[in-house]
Amino acid sequence: MTSDDTARWIALVAFSELTLLDLVGPLQVLRGLDAPFQATVVAERLEPILTDTGVQIIPQMTFADVPRPHVVLIPGGPGSVAAMANQGLQTYIRGAAEAATVVASICTGALPLAATGLLEGRRVSVHWAYARELELLGARYERARFTEDGKFITSAGVSAGIDMALKLAAKLAGREISHRIQLGLEYDPQPPFGGIDWTQVGEKELTRQRQSGTGTRLAQAHELLASRHDLLRRLGLEQ
Repeated sequence: MTSDDTARWIALVAFSELTLLDLVGPLQVLRGLDAPFQATVVAERLEPILTDTGVQIIPQMTFADVPRPHVVLIPGGPGSVAAMANQGLQTYIRGAAEAATVVASICTGALPLAATGLLEGRRVSVHWAYARELELLGARYERARFTEDGKFITSAGVSAGIDMALKLAAKLAGREISHRIQLGLEYDPQPPFGGIDWTQVGEKELTRQRQSGTGTRLAQAHELLASRHDLLRRLGLEQ
């Protein structure tokens, strides 16, 4: 399968153990854009990928099919740690980012993006429990639903990817289109118990958050990042 030369491709990068909502939330928004924009899920190969929910997805296109997307987005999830050392994925992100007008990440998707060196010195949002790793990799963490720094736009954890995607839709096609997509999705969050009280979030909750998901994979970093001694060193994990 080859890409349409007239399309402005929005490539959402898939890898094993990604967080499904990190991918599907923004994809649902960006699929609402009219031509020439086309959102697609890309990966190294066209084969089933297991997400962190246990649900499998099948990418629509390969990295080779969409080498120079207009926009490239990297979701997060437990698999984001291994993605930091995945040579094929890292090469694709670097090449795609060079040509793209927008480079985006959702949640801990900022980690494999930071592993390319592209976030060095930039203001970046990520899931709050992994801000420390992001800063060790040279970025400047900002607690915000999403943060823009040049052509880079990065979002906080999971659901924030939808907010970021609506902002991206407006950047690409205008606020009216973004509002239309939001209405179509009836995206109007009203958590039953209110928003997060960040003044009550401390070390105890940080520890609890890191006992699962990406935290479990960071505990295996010596194995998962064995080929990236530079990352292990910067993360303070080199033995």
